[in-house]
Amino acid sequence: MVAPVVTVIGVIIGWPLARGMYLSTTNADEANVERTIGVNHIPATYESVGLDNYTAILTDSVFWDRLGWTLVWTVSCVTLSFALGLGLAMMLNRKVRGRGFYRMALILPWAVPAFVSVFTWRLLFNERSGLLNSLLTGGGIDAIPWLNDPTWAKISVIMVNVWLGVPFMLIAMLGGLQSIPGDLYEAAEMDGASAWQRFRHITLPGLKPVASTVVLISGIWTFNMFPVIFLLTRGGPGDSTEILVTYAYRLSFVVSPRDYAGSAAWGVLILALLSLFAVIYRRALRKQGDVW
Repeated sequence: MVAPVVTVIGVIIGWPLARGMYLSTTNADEANVERTIGVNHIPATYESVGLDNYTAILTDSVFWDRLGWTLVWTVSCVTLSFALGLGLAMMLNRKVRGRGFYRMALILPWAVPAFVSVFTWRLLFNERSGLLNSLLTGGGIDAIPWLNDPTWAKISVIMVNVWLGVPFMLIAMLGGLQSIPGDLYEAAEMDGASAWQRFRHITLPGLKPVASTVVLISGIWTFNMFPVIFLLTRGGPGDSTEILVTYAYRLSFVVSPRDYAGSAAWGVLILALLSLFAVIYRRALRKQGDVW
C-alpha cells in the first residue's frame, strides 16, 4: 500500500538527492558534462575528486560569510513573524466587531503568490518613485536607498519575508489559542492571576506543541527562502543579502562556466545544516518533556 508513495518520493526526492551528492564529489561543470550540440553528442569527461569540493567550500571565507548572514536572516524573520503572529492571534481570538474581516485581511499576504508580493514590494521600495520614499519626502525626511544600501537592503528583505510569514504564524497560533480550554483562564482569573501571569502560565504552555512545530517549519522555509532574496535584491547590492541557497543557484545558473559540482556541494551542506538543526531542536524539545 505504501509502494506508490515510496515510488513517488524516490523519483521526486531520492534520485535528485543521490545525483546531487554524486556530482558534489566530482569536478562537473558546463564544459565537461554530457551534452548535445546540434547533431553532435559529447560525452561527459568530468572526474571524481572526492571531498575536494567540500574542503574548498569550508576553507573559504565566502561560505562562512554567507552562513553568518543566513543565520541572522533566519532568526530575525522567524522571531519577528512569531511575535507578530502571536500578538495578532491573541487580538483576533477575542470577540471584537469585524473579527472575520480582520482575519481575512491578515491572511491575504499568504494567499497571494510570493513572486507577486515581492514584485509589489520592489515597486514600493523604489528609491525614486516608490510609495515609501514619496511618503518620507512628503514629510520632510530624506529618501532611503532601500535596495541600494547593504544595511537597508537587509532590513528590506527581512521586512518582506516577515510580511509573508506572519499569516502562517497567525493561523497556527490562532488554532492553538482556540484549543486551550477557557475554564483555565476563568479559574486563574478567580484566583487573582494577572494578565501576564495567565499568559505566562496558561497561554504559552498551551501553545508550546503548536509553536514548536511551526517554528521548526518556518525556520527551514526561511533558511531556504530563495524567492524573496533573489527577486527583491538578487543578492545585492554586491553580495550583501546573498544567502546560502541563492549562492548555490548562482554557481549553477549564473556564473560561467557553470559550476555544477560546486553548486551540488553547497546544496548538500545546506541539507546537512538543516538536518543538524532539526535533530538538535527535536532533542531540545524532548528534554523539555515534549514528544514530537
